Amino acid sequence: MSDVDVAVELFRNGCACSQAVLGAYGPRYGLDEGQAMRVAAGFGGGMRMAETCGAVTGAFMVLGLAHCAGSCKTMQERKGACEAVTSFAEEFRQQHGSLVCRELLGCDISTPEGARLAEERHLFQTTCVELVRSAATLLEGMLAKI
Repeated sequence: MSDVDVAVELFRNGCACSQAVLGAYGPRYGLDEGQAMRVAAGFGGGMRMAETCGAVTGAFMVLGLAHCAGSCKTMQERKGACEAVTSFAEEFRQQHGSLVCRELLGCDISTPEGARLAEERHLFQTTCVELVRSAATLLEGMLAKI
């Protein structure tokens, strides 16, 4: 099973979108599944505010792991991660029109009304699955070039 498939399965089995992406790719960089789940827990659903898509923030975390060695405390040490995040964001935005959860879903899941609408429209089982798959596929391509 590919890491893209692992991310999708993690999401389908109850993980938040952010957890699914970091959980699938984190082990490549020494992060065990439990650590990945804890780190990414608050980023799903656009950080619980329907802001930046959790699949995107999960991918950003992986790009940090992939591009930073050592302490990664200086701008020079973060440069590769920052460039990768910018590139990922541009490509994801080009593919989907936005990075923002409420724009991607067409409703604000941080509100009771929006969450109910997302449930009624089965967005978590359809749109969100595809966004997790898309983020993981884009991430996979970027990681293959490192």
